Amino acid sequence: MLDEQAKKTILQKIPHGLYVCGVTDGEEEVNGFTASWVMQGSFAPPLVVNCINTKSISHSMVKASNAFAISVLEAGQKEMAQKFFKPMKRVGNKFEDVEFYLGETGCPIIQDSLGYVECRVVGAVEHGDHTVFVGEVIAAGVHREGEPLLLENTGWSYGG
Repeated sequence: MLDEQAKKTILQKIPHGLYVCGVTDGEEEVNGFTASWVMQGSFAPPLVVNCINTKSISHSMVKASNAFAISVLEAGQKEMAQKFFKPMKRVGNKFEDVEFYLGETGCPIIQDSLGYVECRVVGAVEHGDHTVFVGEVIAAGVHREGEPLLLENTGWSYGG
């Protein structure tokens, strides 16, 4: 028998970083959202696993473009992560007051981040309320040194 409270408690203890996932529809529209279910999946080839809610606009954009970018936020950038929890779409060269640039995939990359990886989707598992996208890293860059923002340091929880 599954103990629901124990399941929730233990699943929330799995550590997660907080990132801004930039996506495009493959044409001219871009979007970004705060992601925490992200991890490296392979060294050769370099793969990143990114789980995206199936009901989100970003999910359909990743399916259309087969690409996403992960900008790694720095500890202390909780407010940046919070901005991208809200549905936001922009066309052009900014997300409100957040500077970004378009990478090789056309996905937005946050300028004020530790760095980024850009991925081409090479696989997906569609079960439950999130799709597990597997992306091969095709570009990467470091903007500066620093410690990454962790979900556990924000007082928020996502999981369980």
